Amino acid sequence: MTNLTNLQQRQNEIKSKVAAAAYQLPILESGFLFHQDVRDNFYYASYLFAASQEHEMEFAGDRQLAKSKAETILQRLLELQDQDAHSPTYGHWPLNLKPTPQEASKNTLPVELMGSLMVYFYDRYSTVLSEPLRSSFEEALQHIYKSNFYRKRVEHYNHHEAKYTAAKLIFGQRFADKELLEDGISSLRLTLDRITSIGMSEYGGLPWFWHWVQAFTCAWELMKDQELKEELAQMLDYLWRIRSTYYLRGAWVGPHSRIWPHDMPRDTNVLHDYVQYGDFTLPEEMPRTEFAGFLAYEAPTDALELALHRKSPTEVKFRIPKQVGTAANDEDVLHSYAYITESFAVGGIYERMLEFDNEQHRWDVSLPLDAVTGVNHAYFFHPAAGNKEGDLRHQSEFSEVFFHRNTVIADYQIPESQQDQIIGCLPAGEWVEDEHALFGICGQAYMAVYIQQSYQREVLDDRSILTSSGRNNAVVIECIDKHDALQKGIVGVRQFASTMKNRHPEHAQSDEGGAVLTYTTLNDEILVFKSGPDRELGRWVNGQAVHFAAFKAPLK
Repeated sequence: MTNLTNLQQRQNEIKSKVAAAAYQLPILESGFLFHQDVRDNFYYASYLFAASQEHEMEFAGDRQLAKSKAETILQRLLELQDQDAHSPTYGHWPLNLKPTPQEASKNTLPVELMGSLMVYFYDRYSTVLSEPLRSSFEEALQHIYKSNFYRKRVEHYNHHEAKYTAAKLIFGQRFADKELLEDGISSLRLTLDRITSIGMSEYGGLPWFWHWVQAFTCAWELMKDQELKEELAQMLDYLWRIRSTYYLRGAWVGPHSRIWPHDMPRDTNVLHDYVQYGDFTLPEEMPRTEFAGFLAYEAPTDALELALHRKSPTEVKFRIPKQVGTAANDEDVLHSYAYITESFAVGGIYERMLEFDNEQHRWDVSLPLDAVTGVNHAYFFHPAAGNKEGDLRHQSEFSEVFFHRNTVIADYQIPESQQDQIIGCLPAGEWVEDEHALFGICGQAYMAVYIQQSYQREVLDDRSILTSSGRNNAVVIECIDKHDALQKGIVGVRQFASTMKNRHPEHAQSDEGGAVLTYTTLNDEILVFKSGPDRELGRWVNGQAVHFAAFKAPLK
């Protein structure tokens, strides 16, 4: 048996798991495994086909039956492509296969990522595909190339254009289209220059970030020109340095410009993390399998060292461009903050932005994935109008925040026109309730949670949900590692609660009518936060005003 690297072993673990699921899933009357997203059919069939061919992978099924099932699904999938050169959706697939796959409308999204991954899959397995399927793949790739969906200028530097850029390189090389390849090289250089000099406006943009990684890793795997491969490596090095900066044993700490239910309040879109870092247990739930089991680029040594060996607490302060196409001056940036320790991280973004689908995630406390059972993020928010009950993602603009090391303060001044309830989510752990506060231990971290108004708590198996009503409300959370708590003589959650219950924040009104919150931390640092509607914000640590001069440009 070939000696496999740690990355390859973890990839095979993922491939085996997804292949086993695909093998057991029934084929629907339509010939597909799934109807909600056409791409899942391609991904699961790809893993199943891999299991039929790669005998170093664990697989309990009949490999010949696995191959036959995978090829049947892939053949049906390729037949769904719009191959009419005169059609406005030429080269595209439907996204959702309803009411039937044949009746489903075509969508521009599937080919953006799936098209390039199809090239990778075909290059890897073409010699062992059945002749009809090989012919169908050749035809489908020709139509993707001729559709020109990727021939767009780089203007917004977002995940769509990242995928177009990778596609230009992949299809330019495959079809010996020198002009297209040159366009791809130019787009790659423009993008790399932009994000290394100004930053990525899609900060913590899950699941978008992984589309950047997959697209450029796919191009890197396929490129034959070594100089171009090196330029792609520079892009991937940058992306993995970003990921490592905000990594904590499976968790993505800090703010997000977009989150899905599988990103918050528990990280479950973690397969690329698992392959790269391998310092947490591969979860049973895999909501986005995509091609994590196939594509891998080893992060640079400094990125791995940063992510895997967090011995000392680290403050991360970055300026992030909030608009595309403009310089990152003081008026045109967001300010991202994270304080990261071995046991927890506190992080967020100072400015509220109406991001895509209003899915900006302002702040939270993050815990390592294996540290708790269930959710691994703690946060509060005021729901935006239209937010569905039980959805913990869509936040209103009626909040202001203040971060200082292991403490976060969130203030809510809610107008009469809005419902006045804020919602909180806390990880499962040992919690002590007090009037206007909770004190808990989750994993290796103690957490003190202070709420200005009274609250109600619903305890679920994997989390606690809190609700608190009041037009003027505020939350303060301070965290401390068990080891650091021990140095202060704190042993156990009840002693922690006894120590912290006398540290409730003080609430007052400013002369201008806004709110003033004063909180003294366990390290006896005095935090003062002035906020309120139409009031100038003020933040002070021990009498010194907090400013953004220390927030720097992005990683180089």
